[in-house]
Amino acid sequence: MKEINLASVLAERRREKGITQDELADFAGVSKSSVSKWETGHSFPDITILPVLASYFDISVDELICYKPQLSKEEIGRVYKRMADRFAKDSFEDVLEECESLTKKYYSCYPFLLEIAGLYINHAAMADGRENQMNIYALASKICKRILDNSKEGRVIAQAQTLQAICYTIQGKAKEVLELLGDEVELRMMPGIQIAHAHLMLGDSAKADEAMQADLYQSVMGAFGTTLTYMQKNITDFDFASEAFRRAEGICELFNMKALNANNMALLYAAGAYMNVLAGKNQDALGMLEKYVDVCCDNFFPYKIHGDEFFNQLEDWLEKRSSFMPRSESVVKESMLKDVLMSQTFEGLRAYPEFERLADRLKALIGGE
Repeated sequence: MKEINLASVLAERRREKGITQDELADFAGVSKSSVSKWETGHSFPDITILPVLASYFDISVDELICYKPQLSKEEIGRVYKRMADRFAKDSFEDVLEECESLTKKYYSCYPFLLEIAGLYINHAAMADGRENQMNIYALASKICKRILDNSKEGRVIAQAQTLQAICYTIQGKAKEVLELLGDEVELRMMPGIQIAHAHLMLGDSAKADEAMQADLYQSVMGAFGTTLTYMQKNITDFDFASEAFRRAEGICELFNMKALNANNMALLYAAGAYMNVLAGKNQDALGMLEKYVDVCCDNFFPYKIHGDEFFNQLEDWLEKRSSFMPRSESVVKESMLKDVLMSQTFEGLRAYPEFERLADRLKALIGGE
């Protein structure tokens, strides 16, 4: 990603044109020393001179100052990864400041703004205190609103709508969620199937495979996520919750969830442990926690959502959707211990030797004390 670097552009363009600083100064109506200072970065041209210089070198003002209002998909992905890594190791406030600066710089690049909104949502829990966390969700929500109000790209709008709904839900804005999404679930139109058929009609079998796999992949993840949420909503009804758990686990086994998204398996076993604790079944809860730790410790890292032998056309498709990707590895590792085993939820299990052994295994994995 290029930064504004007027000095080097001026010097490079002047040399390419084969003119002296005196000649450029004469054309721009300034002194030679002014041009010299521009090219060394000691001063900058008056804003009214920028169009004159751009016209002289037959380039746009944006090209003159190396400003790009839009970023490529590859550049967006690199920025997301860099900022996610920074959230894991640098001051939260410093990283947030750079994110806000990038947002202003590329305020009309809606695919990029979508990634920034996802970045905020994925890392808001790292902010100090609930008030600050809610402020981060509010920032993400503001970005999503700009996308929804201004973007013309259907894919970006749909994803921004999803992120906006997540923000509203976390903020407790139930009415806003229903205004955004509607108050009833509509029959799904399965656009992935139509896209696949269109590619088949055009003779592109590979793209048709990718579209069908992407559609099925999202259906599987959606079915799992909804089942898990339904289980959590009814967690105090052990019979119902355990049946929901059984069905969610069945989805995992049927579609090889451990290979596709190991974090989903971890979430399921953590929820299963909580379900058993509430029912007073401590030994069963410990068994669930052991499965949780097994998933975390068994080739969980490097953590990347990907396909498998069945979903074998999805790598590129998933790579392009970084705002829905996991947080950095170090952040995920820390949450494995803090958000589950160290949670007050399992306070009553700490006296069990099995629990201490599981905690030690996770600490060894994340390098904790």
